[in-house]
Amino acid sequence: MNAPAVQKSLVLVVDDEFLIAQGLCMQVEDMNMAVCGTATNADEALALAMMYRPEVVLMDMRLRGEKDGVDAALAIHATVGSKVIFITGSREQSTIERIHEDHPAGVLFKPVSDRQLRVAIDAALAQRG
Repeated sequence: MNAPAVQKSLVLVVDDEFLIAQGLCMQVEDMNMAVCGTATNADEALALAMMYRPEVVLMDMRLRGEKDGVDAALAIHATVGSKVIFITGSREQSTIERIHEDHPAGVLFKPVSDRQLRVAIDAALAQRG
């Protein structure tokens, strides 16, 4: 008799820098979670979130295009309800204030260690419900 399949938590990675996005994907997969997709801009992020309904979205603050990560996060919260963890390289006060318009599940500063990411994702998953 086979054991029931364990459903992995789905994570969407949103970053317009390819190497950073790939690194985050590898970190997530090393945590035994599934990456449902990667997006490079706000519109792709919303489309993928609506398609896959991830539990957690790792969101870069600054994205190419007219909309930034906060715009994407607000749209994702309104339609899907995923928990968003912002990842940013900026420590500017205006960036931090903008991030908190969304009431994120977490904020991490680049570079992100495996431990920091694990703690943030675990905390976000604990907020579900």
